[in-house]
Amino acid sequence: MSSLSNQLVSAEKDEIARAIRTLLARPLVSRHDDQAAFDLVRKRRGPLVQWFDYFCGWRLVVEPRLGYARLVKVHSEPVATRPARRRRAVRAPFDRRRYTLLCLCAAELLAAPVTTIGMLAQRVMQAAAVEPGVPAFDPVSDDERAAFVDALKLLEHHGAVTAMDGRTESYLGDEGAKVLYRVDTTRLIRLLATPVPPSRADAGGLPRSLLAESRYGGEERTDTQRTLHARHSLIRRLLDEPVVYRDELTPDQAAYAASVAGRRLVRRVAEEAGFVLEERAEGFMLVDADAIATDTRFPDDGSHAKVAALLLLDLLVTDGPLPAARLDAEAADLLLRFPQWAKSYQSDGGGARLAADALEVLTLFGLARRTGDRVAALPAAARYRVEPGSAVQEDQ
Repeated sequence: MSSLSNQLVSAEKDEIARAIRTLLARPLVSRHDDQAAFDLVRKRRGPLVQWFDYFCGWRLVVEPRLGYARLVKVHSEPVATRPARRRRAVRAPFDRRRYTLLCLCAAELLAAPVTTIGMLAQRVMQAAAVEPGVPAFDPVSDDERAAFVDALKLLEHHGAVTAMDGRTESYLGDEGAKVLYRVDTTRLIRLLATPVPPSRADAGGLPRSLLAESRYGGEERTDTQRTLHARHSLIRRLLDEPVVYRDELTPDQAAYAASVAGRRLVRRVAEEAGFVLEERAEGFMLVDADAIATDTRFPDDGSHAKVAALLLLDLLVTDGPLPAARLDAEAADLLLRFPQWAKSYQSDGGGARLAADALEVLTLFGLARRTGDRVAALPAAARYRVEPGSAVQEDQ
């Protein structure tokens, strides 16, 4: 093979690896938001579709004319580590009410390609009134309008609706605000990433019944189906979780990971997607040196909770496991020592709130685990120990 051919093959592999990591971080890539990323996925869509199907059992849909690519990431078990978040200044997770309104808005938006915020609110109010178990929607209430706006802003963020005239935020202070929307019904339908449509799911078995994938069989799986499910579910976890510990694997996943074929496949996934594989006795970690596949970072001094998490983690590694009350006290002492830092926590009970938010960060990154009233550092935590001489700097 000529030198030029080698360069072309290498360039193609690099582009596919970059596109894989891009889609892992952003399962919906839009031409409007990132022209270069969309063009890359569109260019390599054939190999990408095959890669995600073979290794993960995930479907990749690329719509060149509509200008988006959607990776339908399905999990074998319900997960709550990446909630929908409000798109306004406070990036708080969606609560139950906002998820309810999001579903009602999505259902009602399918009725027409053009609507207004007032018409949509009326349709949502009517739908909520007839749906059993769904609280009534009251657009007169400020809290209800805020939840409604958060649902619409998320749909705007994903390109399912576009404000043609007016701004969605204007509805916060004025029930009579005028906002005109164009609806992309195709993209709206693509947002749903469950193998089983909600209308066909077993209401008594939610949310697990939404995740039933026919390709793996039911209760009576064949050996081939069991192996396929073990392979896909293991690779899904490796690509989607910061750390995968062996003691958290199912028996089928653990057996596959320990097999010759499983170890070879894990190494192949890491190589083809551009990750560095770290394999230890305790588990696995896929590291993206370019941070393309990273949707959130740690350590990160942009968040008070993440700074506190790093300091509490060092304590857990050195002295743990510790009672949760000890972490509350340490966080309170941190606030006392630096009164100009983390001002949103500088109030009664702030130490407990800071410790709780820091522990949520550590749990999300697979660095700590709470069992009952005690918190213990997990093996991956050792890599984040604070070096002697480090200190928290006060805000200027």
